[in-house]
Amino acid sequence: MADEVLSQHEIDALLSALTTGDMDANDLKKVDDVKRVRTYDFKRALRFSKDQIRSIGRIHENFARLLTTLFSSQLRTYVNISVASVDQIPYEEFIRSIPKVTVLNLYNVAPLDGKIILEVNPNIAYGMLDRLLGGRGDSINKIESLTEIETILMTQLFDKVAVSLKEAWSSLTTIEPELEDLEINPQFLQMVSPNETVVVVSLNTAIGELSGMINICIPHIVLEPLISRLSVQYWMQNMTKDKDPEAAKKLSENLEQVTVEARAILGEANISIQDFLDIKLNDIIALNQSIDEPLILKVNDEPKFYVQPGKSKNKLSVQVLEEIKGGVEK
Repeated sequence: MADEVLSQHEIDALLSALTTGDMDANDLKKVDDVKRVRTYDFKRALRFSKDQIRSIGRIHENFARLLTTLFSSQLRTYVNISVASVDQIPYEEFIRSIPKVTVLNLYNVAPLDGKIILEVNPNIAYGMLDRLLGGRGDSINKIESLTEIETILMTQLFDKVAVSLKEAWSSLTTIEPELEDLEINPQFLQMVSPNETVVVVSLNTAIGELSGMINICIPHIVLEPLISRLSVQYWMQNMTKDKDPEAAKKLSENLEQVTVEARAILGEANISIQDFLDIKLNDIIALNQSIDEPLILKVNDEPKFYVQPGKSKNKLSVQVLEEIKGGVEK
C-alpha cells in the first residue's frame, strides 16, 4: 500500500500538537508499527476499473431501451427494462446465482472471441411465451422441458435480440451477434473456466403484470480487445469525431427534399347526424370562421401559420401573415 502524503496544513497541525504535548511521539510510533493488511481474494480478480464498468453500463442502458422497444412490438403489451447493476464476478459465481433451470441464450459475437450469455428468468420467459401463443402473459411453472414448438418460438424471439445487441455495441465496436444455442440447464454451459472473470449486467424487467431479471454474462475474453476503448477519454474522442459537418449538411439537404402536406382551413362546423342526413342541394352550412379573421395553415395536421386567402396567377392561394409559435392555435 502506498504511503499516505500529508498536506502542509496537516504537517503544521501535527508539529504543533507535538510541541504543546497534546500528542506523544511514542504513540505515533506504535501506530506505524501496526501492519495495515487488506484482504484480497484471488478468486475474485478485478480486471476492470470502475470507469470501464461504468462504460459497460452505459452501453447496456442503450441495449435495455432497445429491448424495451423490441419486446413491446413483439409481445404487444407493456414492457419496461432498465439496468439494475453491473458487476465483475467469477464465472462460477454467476452460474451459482441463477436458477438451476432457466432460459439461457448463447450468442456468438464475431469477430470477437468468446460468447455472451443472455439469461432470462423463467418467470419472464414463460410470460413471453404465453403472450406469443395469444395468452394474457401469465407465467407457467413448467420449465423442466420445452416442447419443439415452444423452443422454436423462443428461439425466433431471442434471435431478434441480436439486432439490438449489435446496435447497442456499435458505439464501442462492430460485431455480428448470432444466436447459437438456447439451453435451460446452466450446468451444460461451460464457456470459460470457473475462476474466469465475467461482467454481469442485470436488467430489471417488467412485462405486463410480471417482473423479473434478465442477466447478461460477458466473459473477460470478449472484452479484452476492447479494454482501451472502455474509458472516458475514448468516449469523449468519439463524441468529437461524430460531429461531422459534411454529414450534417447532407442530412439537412435530404430533409429539405421531404414532401409534406399543407392545408388552409377555411372553417369548421358542428352539426347533428340528422342535419347531415337532411342536407340537400343549395343548403348552407355556417362555418365558425369570420371573414375578417385569418385562416390557419396546417402542415401535416399541425397548425403552423396564420394566412389570408387570395389568388396568384388565377389560382387559389394564401399569403402567410404570421407564424403560430409552438403549433398552438390562438
